[in-house]
Amino acid sequence: MYSLIVGNLNYSSWSVRPWLAFKAAGIPFEEKVISLYVPGSKEQILSHSPGGKVPILEDGAVTVWDSLAIIEYAAEGHPQAGLWPADAATRARARSLSAEMHSGFLPLRRECPMNLRRPPKAIGLSDEARENIARIDAIWSARQAGGPFLFGAFGAVDAMFAPVVGRLHIYDVPVSPLARAYMEAVMALPAWGELMDRARAEPWTVDNFEVA
Repeated sequence: MYSLIVGNLNYSSWSVRPWLAFKAAGIPFEEKVISLYVPGSKEQILSHSPGGKVPILEDGAVTVWDSLAIIEYAAEGHPQAGLWPADAATRARARSLSAEMHSGFLPLRRECPMNLRRPPKAIGLSDEARENIARIDAIWSARQAGGPFLFGAFGAVDAMFAPVVGRLHIYDVPVSPLARAYMEAVMALPAWGELMDRARAEPWTVDNFEVA
């Protein structure tokens, strides 16, 4: 069975991505949580991967780090889970969007730090962050017909964008009706409900992780 090593799900958006993908797809895994922002956390992470960051997937002698690489590895091992669209052209678009999420939207990430327990409250955002939000809104609004998610059923690309759903919700960011419907579909997932329960139950390791 896979062993998925994650940080605090309340704070670690990168840990949330494969965790949610596995949960929603029904891929079994054992979980190990390494509390972040506490003494010794870096050393614990390094004992599993030289990359020094979570998440990490261990599958026997195989170690995979980085959220997108982990999801790709699981998709190869569990094609029946449907993490990527079956059609090659559609799959290429889903992978492109996932890579865009993986490498982009830095102003939004910086100004709206991950904290799923934060009561929804709006903050001031830079023009750069608002440009990020407009692009995300366009992606979510252009989702294909046949289901509430980006390519019909919940898949890898939705897992990659899921932490942004949380960010836009907790910072009360206005979006278009189509984008809001997408957010509501993600937050209605049983796996999302489990994620929120976990986030609320985790110990606080960052006292001032709020933005006024």
